[in-house]
Amino acid sequence: MARAAADAGIAGLEFLRGVPGTIGGALKMNAGCYGSEIKDVFVEASAIDGKGNKIKLSSGDMAFEYRKAKGASDDLIFVEAVFEGTRDEPAAIRARMEELSANREASQPIKSRTGGSTFKNPPGHKAWQLIDQAGCRGLMIGAAQVSEKHTNFLINTGEATAAELEALGEEVRKRVQEKSGIALEWEIKRVGIA
Repeated sequence: MARAAADAGIAGLEFLRGVPGTIGGALKMNAGCYGSEIKDVFVEASAIDGKGNKIKLSSGDMAFEYRKAKGASDDLIFVEAVFEGTRDEPAAIRARMEELSANREASQPIKSRTGGSTFKNPPGHKAWQLIDQAGCRGLMIGAAQVSEKHTNFLINTGEATAAELEALGEEVRKRVQEKSGIALEWEIKRVGIA
């Protein structure tokens, strides 16, 4: 989507270039990075609810907060979204996208198998710093590892199971809680949790 917007001369969506996932997930999670979030460019979306009804949602309906849309219930399947950017030269937009990509590659394990950023930043703190301070850099359970490059990423080093990745995340949460007294909240949506 970021590339299509750039080609059309629409700025403001550059931050989405490196965000893993789908537009539906980005809406549900209010995806963002480098100071921009979905809520900043969102106009409206259409979704199908659990009863098969098509509904439209405005920004107010979505009730965006940090890494969530409180108004988007779990039974919604997003089928369409409208975003608004600003006019700019495609070359300038692409240059900003390349800069963001270079920054991301320098600081995050984008060439590794990850689910993206694992934990939300607690108010006033950075999750990666809390994880690092708790001594979790490089910590492994089975084939799941806390990234050496950016500690708020869990990596599948080969054949990690979902159980290993989840156990590693819970171990990180436990160690951070013990070290700092702060309870990290999962940013990744885990499916099948009872």
